[in-house]
Amino acid sequence: MLKVYEYSHLGGSEILQVRYPQINAEIDDVISAVQVSERTKVSREKTSAGTLLYSPKEMNAGFKDQFRVRGYVEMKDKYTITIPNWDKAIVGAFKQVDFVKDRVLIEVQFGKYAFMFYDLAKFQYFFNESKAEVGVEIVPCHGLHALMSTGVSYGEQLVYDIERLRKHFPAVPVKIILLDVELSDAERQERERLLEAQEEAESIEDQETGV
Repeated sequence: MLKVYEYSHLGGSEILQVRYPQINAEIDDVISAVQVSERTKVSREKTSAGTLLYSPKEMNAGFKDQFRVRGYVEMKDKYTITIPNWDKAIVGAFKQVDFVKDRVLIEVQFGKYAFMFYDLAKFQYFFNESKAEVGVEIVPCHGLHALMSTGVSYGEQLVYDIERLRKHFPAVPVKIILLDVELSDAERQERERLLEAQEEAESIEDQETGV
């Protein structure tokens, strides 16, 4: 896969470069090593019916293999939930990050937008617990998400929202990496067609709902 953009939040990229150069290089190596095979999922969306799409599950498996072979492990904190003025306790709750080495947390997210934001909340949690210094969020770019199954979000939205929050959240250094895949000229034209169809469909929906 290809790294096409990166965003540094509260010095996340700089911290990786200066304090964790080996991990920073390994992340780039992992991205380059993940091979995406032919598109195998058939779209059922109105704007792309019959189009073959990439499988998020396959991509996640590729990243898991590459990070694990380089010694990255899962971090999980278990705890009991209690809240003020409420006598109920919830046992067995936990926060989990998939790939951790030293004090660097890494999440690869090919899911809905809410999961991207929740990854940032997890980074914040472990940072507050003094178990991490910086987080790395690896997500698809807008172009790649057009060739993936329904529900996958894109990193441009995440960066945009962080900027609009004026960097108040998360209060932890984070590096956000946007991914793409190598495409032939024909595949690029197909992607542009899909993006135009999606934009047109969204415009019509906005008009119908009065947005």
